[in-house]
Amino acid sequence: MNTNSKFNPSQESLLQVHSFVFNPVQENTYVIWDATGECAIIDAGCFNEREFEKLDGFIRTKNLKPVKLVNTHGHFDHIFGVEICREAYNLRWEANDGDNVWIEEVQERANIFGLRVSPVALPDYILNDGDEVHFGNSTFKVLSVPGHSPGSICFYNEKSQIVITGDVLFNGSIGRTDLHGGHYETLISGIKEKLLTLPNDVIVYPGHGPATTIGDEKALNPFLQ
Repeated sequence: MNTNSKFNPSQESLLQVHSFVFNPVQENTYVIWDATGECAIIDAGCFNEREFEKLDGFIRTKNLKPVKLVNTHGHFDHIFGVEICREAYNLRWEANDGDNVWIEEVQERANIFGLRVSPVALPDYILNDGDEVHFGNSTFKVLSVPGHSPGSICFYNEKSQIVITGDVLFNGSIGRTDLHGGHYETLISGIKEKLLTLPNDVIVYPGHGPATTIGDEKALNPFLQ
């Protein structure tokens, strides 16, 4: 969990965010909840039973109720834990369908990196730009920002001023665009149009590495100058 108070809203009315760093690719899996106790699991990357037990143990300790299982994109390191979470919590998996080829070929693509994984079924529900993800008293707006992958989306909560960016935008960097379906100009354009137009104080929770803010990325990210 990010213990820096700048990145940890403390008011009861705001969303609470806990991050886990999972799997050999060091991916950020997020559990996000509000005062109702309902929570969303974003980018379930738990690679094995031990990592899932860490996730589940936290959820149980906090007395949370998982009601949403959503993804920013379909690259293998972000979906390792989808099936175990889908089954354990009886959830529908929600994501954009632009990355279906990555999901269908998760075993082959993970094998390239020496990782053996089980198949992952396609999303149960498709999220598109402008859709909303509701849980408890909270809402995330879906922002489509392709370029890292065709199906990359971000989740923005205006009330708590946070955005989950997956591998679109990082602290001081951006997502790679040399993988299948990536496109550099599309990514840069999407970041500038969909993310840098958000308020400067919005906290950015990326798919890898530490949190940042929109204002810091506007001012300091070398890819966005």
